[in-house]
Amino acid sequence: QVQLVESGGGLVQAGDSLSVSCAASGAIDSSYVMGWLRQPPGKEREFVAAIRRTGGTDYLDSVKGRFTISRDNTKNTVYLQMNSLKPEDTGVYYCAADLDVQWGNIRSRWSSDGMLYWGKGTLVTVSS
Repeated sequence: QVQLVESGGGLVQAGDSLSVSCAASGAIDSSYVMGWLRQPPGKEREFVAAIRRTGGTDYLDSVKGRFTISRDNTKNTVYLQMNSLKPEDTGVYYCAADLDVQWGNIRSRWSSDGMLYWGKGTLVTVSS
């Protein structure tokens, strides 16, 4: 059994920074791709960012240059540093994990809720 537990969400103002983290436990190791999705209010869940064990990354276009994903393979933990936050970044942020062989289509796979594992989410609210 795999558990992904997110932490670090909260309420911030536009322009502020916030970091969320996700700790993975159970039958999962550092070979897995880890990352984040988010679900804005009233909208579908969308891909945000993903990172491979080796450090390769992919980002949603609208967060490039503002968000940075990183991971600590020794702790099976993934982080998302969010800077210059905008009200449209508001949503529930979900941690996700998947097999590395899925990297080539990870964005489309996760955008259709095809990730292998996901957490319960943490709420990020950005006020204007």
